This record gives sequence, structure tokens and C-alpha cells, in this order.
Amino acid sequence: MEPPGARPRSPASEAAEPPGSPALPAEEHPPAAQEAKRRGPGPQGPAECGARAGAGDGREPGGRARRPRVTVDSSKAKTSLEALKISLRQLRWKEFPCGRRLPCDIYWHGVSFHDNDIFSGQVNKFPGMTEMVRKITLSRAVRTMQYLFPLEYNFYPRSWILPDESSFFEKEIRVMKDRDPSWKPTFIVKPDGGCQGDGIYLIKDPSDIRLTGGLQSRPAVVQEYICKPLLVDKLKFDIRLYVLLKSLEPLEIYIAKDGLSRFCTEPYQEPTLKNLHQVFMHLTNYSLNIHSGNFIHSDNANTGSKRTFSSILCRLSSKGVDVKKVWSDIISLVIKTIIALTPELKVYYQSDIPSGKPGPTCFQILGFDILLMKNLKPMLLEVNANPSMRIEHEKELSPGVFENVPSPVDEEVKVAVIRDTLRLVDPHKQKKKDVHSQTLEHVSDAKEELLDAGPPERLDHDVSTAPEAGLPSLCLKQVFPKYAKQFNYLRLVDRVAALFIRFLGVKGTTKLGPTGFRTFIRNCKLSNSNFSMASVDILYIDITRRWNSVGIDHKESGMCWQAFVEAFFFLAQKKYKSLPLPEQVASLIDFCEYHLAVLDEKRLVCGRGIVERRNALVTCQTDGLQLTPAAHTPLLNRMATASKLADYRNHQY
Repeated sequence: MEPPGARPRSPASEAAEPPGSPALPAEEHPPAAQEAKRRGPGPQGPAECGARAGAGDGREPGGRARRPRVTVDSSKAKTSLEALKISLRQLRWKEFPCGRRLPCDIYWHGVSFHDNDIFSGQVNKFPGMTEMVRKITLSRAVRTMQYLFPLEYNFYPRSWILPDESSFFEKEIRVMKDRDPSWKPTFIVKPDGGCQGDGIYLIKDPSDIRLTGGLQSRPAVVQEYICKPLLVDKLKFDIRLYVLLKSLEPLEIYIAKDGLSRFCTEPYQEPTLKNLHQVFMHLTNYSLNIHSGNFIHSDNANTGSKRTFSSILCRLSSKGVDVKKVWSDIISLVIKTIIALTPELKVYYQSDIPSGKPGPTCFQILGFDILLMKNLKPMLLEVNANPSMRIEHEKELSPGVFENVPSPVDEEVKVAVIRDTLRLVDPHKQKKKDVHSQTLEHVSDAKEELLDAGPPERLDHDVSTAPEAGLPSLCLKQVFPKYAKQFNYLRLVDRVAALFIRFLGVKGTTKLGPTGFRTFIRNCKLSNSNFSMASVDILYIDITRRWNSVGIDHKESGMCWQAFVEAFFFLAQKKYKSLPLPEQVASLIDFCEYHLAVLDEKRLVCGRGIVERRNALVTCQTDGLQLTPAAHTPLLNRMATASKLADYRNHQY
């Protein structure tokens, strides 16, 4: 295990297909073939409510029974509907555009997990994801990781949360300017709930923050502005990269091999008091720049104000840039960001889908906005829970008259992302794998029968007639758990989240009550003569009251997740004073997990003993024998306990 702060080995160096290589360009097709590939098989007419055409009599050509197709409810898809329809036609899956009384295999939501009441199948949103990637919540999650691993999380600009940290922000900037009078910083202010560039502006001094509307009613994040971005054609640009979070437990992450590069529409100059207001120079948001007279719509992926990321990589490669290193750094940024988000996301997840209760499984496509600096270091700008999946843009035909026009660049990237996401979550694939594995167990016994059955194309598992036959290779590349060995040491806070969730008590809640916190302290043996239960209560009240005063959600009372993290770090520093913070936290996690493992085993043994005594009582009453006390089994095997403790210690660096 690598020590904290150490740079992990490059993921690109281990990949069979190096993630650093530019995404392969689309294959050349004649115009007619291109249109057929884009639209996929099936009718081109208007969609009807219910299953799409093609059900037929349920049989394949040649008389074989048609395989059941995956069913998808697209009634809540909103702006991603057109790209989803194309993807479903290419996959030959059944679409239900107006919903369905019977359960579907997959539900495609346009906004959040709660767009519809789902009790089974799969849904393309995680509960809590929208809240998790809001600017303030994201900044807090990354900041927690920066406390533990400052070198590993230096890809996120220094941030302050307004209005809670306004005075601290002003004081810190004043101290830094006094220390270095030549430092002339620029800051960017982003409203917490803003999107598409809404409400973003640049300032030179903390006193320039606009108070219009009041920060209390619209909190914001202020960040140090990145003044030296990489330029292409003298223009600033950012990267929209699509990331699939396929599973939360176990963690499974995929990254699209291609993305979009969104360009500003005015040549870039470093910010000055004269050009701070020029949004077309400083802000890369597509929704802003599309209103510029310089915006260029292009059908070519290599030109225009929106291009494919692969075209930028090819251009950089031609100038001698190590694009494999660029990709490797981006992959590291994505994995580390997801690791920062997952602890609190698990808290939200268990609130909506409690463990042990029936419910849907979740996956989600996220939009990572990344800026390359002049030195090619990637910086995270923000994460979008609902990245735009529109594959057309509005064109003004005459003043006030607009028409939706296809955007080939958007379609090339986004349709592939949606289609291949569906391929990865295909619920029938797992069933096929299970059947196939069972078949392999009997291959040796039935070898002659298989040979007599005829050529391979006659078998039911013939891939030539499979729905995916003829589709391109997946555009999504797995990066976790593929590179888990390099990044698992960062997942300390994930283990803290497991402790928090264990003591929440009431299912469906996201806040820890005072009884739950006292139980946590007691079960983990954290109280002593120097830290009494009265001190525990004071700690709980102090931290909870402070976080509830700055929190947005006041629906529940109790200790929120971030407050628990602060309390846990405080306890770690109190108990292990001589160690650095990461080791303090890791040691306290080991300590807590050890005592909880001991407690769980005691309960297991006691429960087993009660059952045995009940069985013995029934036997004695049946046989007319006198019940004698059974020999007590030891509560805990000492060697097993020592082994558990050693295993927990191995989680450290």
C-alpha cells in the first residue's frame, strides 16, 4: 500500500488499451449507411405509447423463439429523450414512452431519482446525487479529502463558502496579500444552486462580492480563478467528460473515451479590472457562449465552438504532448473525486433504499467539467448530476423564430455514451452469464450431444443474431475497480460513513440523534476518565448546533454527516495526538471496527447459545429428562480476535 500523499502509479501504464490514447475516430460510412447507423433498426415514424413496433409473433426468422427484450420506461427522460430513442433502436430494446403498468427493466429519468416512484428494476439516478454535486456540498466533500491528502487533492481550486466563511475569506486574502504584495489574485463567484453559467462573475477583491438578493437567500462558493489555462486558437476551453457510476457498492466507475470541448468565443486575456465582465472571454459555458455573435456551429468535430475532446488530443499529440499522461491525470482526478463523493452519497442512498428492503438498483451518468492548465495539469471545475444529453441546438431562422437543428458533434458523443451505458447495465446479460456458466459445468458430459447438434450457428447462444451484433466496441472504459490498488488507501472516509450509517438507528433518516451518538461512543469504547459521557453530550450539542445553523436542510433534527466527520476527526486527534491526521483517522477507524467486531461476535455467540438452550429444553421435555445446564461456550476465540485486529491494521498505508 502506498503512503499518503504518494503519487499512484499511472493507470495508463497498466491498461491493455492505454487510456492515454486518443479516442478512435468514427469509422467512415457512406451517407446512407451513416443515417442507418445513427437511427438504428426499426421504424422511423412517431413513437407510440407502449412497446415499439417489431414484437411480431414472438419468433425469430427460422422459427426460433425470440429472446425477451429489455424494456425501458422513457416517460421521464425529458431532454435526453431523442438520444435515448436512437440508442434503444440501435439496441433493439422495447421503449415505453408513456410508461407501463407492468414493471420495466430500466427507468430513464431526466432530473432525479424521485422523478417517479420506482420499486424494482434499475433507474439511471442515485438518490442524493443532485444534492451531492451542488457547489457547496462538492467543495465540502473535496475539502475533507484535502485535510487528509492535500497533495492528492490539489486538482480543485482553493474555495470558500459564502456567507458562512465570508470573514475568514477576507482575512485569509488580506494575510496572503500582506505576505506577498506582488500577488494579484482573481476570484470567481458561483451561486450554489446555479447552472449553465447563471449568476457567475469574477472579482479582484473580497469587498467586490455582490450582495444583491442577499447571500443568505442564495449561498455561493468563491474560488481562486485559474488565470493560466491552456489555449487553442487563442481561446479558452473546458472539457465535458462523461463518467458512468455503475455501482456504489461495490464501487464501479467507467469513463467515456471521448468527450466535448466547449470554447469561449473571444480571445483570452488574463483578467484585469477592464475585462472581468467579458463572459465570452472567461466563461466556457455553452449556454452563455451560444448567444455570442462569434459562436460557430460546425458539423466537423475538429472545428467550431464545440468540438470532440479526441480532436483536441490529436492536435496536442501532433505538437509532441504526451496525451497518455494527460489521460492518466484525468482518470486519477475522476476516481479521486468519486471517492470524495461516495461516503455522503451512501448516507442518502440508505435513506431512500434501506438495506434489506426491496428497491431498484441505481446507476448514473455524470458530467465532469475539467480545465487544462497551461502546464497540462487538469483542474476540476464542477460535477453535473444532469449533464445535457441534447443532440440538437436551436437555430434562429428569423427574429424570434427558432428551429431545432441536429448537432453531429453532440450526437457522435452522447448517443454512444447512453447506448453503451445501457449495454453495461443490461439486466439480461447477467442472466445469460448465469445460464452460460451452468451450461459450461455440463460441457464435458454432453460433448458428443453438442457436436451432433449441428454447426455453432444453430445453437441458441449464437452471437450473430444477438441484439448487440454489429454494434461498435464500448466507448466506456472501466477505471475502477481496475485501478483500485492505486486508490484504495484514499477510501478512509468511506469507512467512517459505514460507522455513521450503522448508528443512524431509524431507517430513512440522514441525521444521527443524541442516543445514536452515545451508543457509537459506548460501543466503540471511546469514553474514559478523561472523556466522560457528559463531555460526549457537550461535543454532540456543540457540533450539531453549529452545523445546523449553516445547513440548508432543516427538515430533520440531529447530527448531519459533515458534523459527524468533524466529531470523528476531533476524537481521532484527541486519542492519537502524536500521529499525522491521516494516521490518526485510520487508527481510530481500526479501533472502532475492532470493538464493533468483538461486539458482533459476542452477540452472535449469545444468540447461538440461546437457540441451543431452547433446543435442549424442547428435547429434554420430550424425553422426560431433567434439564442440566449446558457448558458455556467461550464468548470469543482469542486467536480469531487477534487475527481480526491484524486484518484491520493492514488497511493502513
